[in-house]
Amino acid sequence: MTTVVHNPTAGIYPATEDYVHAIEVQAPARILFVAGTMGLDENGVAGRTLDEQLALIWSNIRTILKSANMTTANIVRLTSYLRDAAYAEANARARVAALGARRVPTTAIVAATLSKDWLVEIEVIAAA
Repeated sequence: MTTVVHNPTAGIYPATEDYVHAIEVQAPARILFVAGTMGLDENGVAGRTLDEQLALIWSNIRTILKSANMTTANIVRLTSYLRDAAYAEANARARVAALGARRVPTTAIVAATLSKDWLVEIEVIAAA
């Protein structure tokens, strides 16, 4: 599989340093769609703080990816659902820490979560 970043600079608003406009995935053998993942521990208990939940979310995503013989390097799309717009900066920092130098198309949406204890939910698409 090959990925090609499409990040035009003319005729469109500029992408920020933490994401790209698009990634083309050429000839993937497998595509994994990961459901919205919450900051819950193995017992289903939400982390007490936003940072704890973000750490749990990324740990949970890594576990799911590993079950498919993938890593965060396989993520090609990410959507974050934030309970509050004030969480955007911490969410972006956690995403950049999890993905390293890789940048992927990402969207953050402010939405009510199914439980008031869930502060952030993240879904990803990965390809190999």
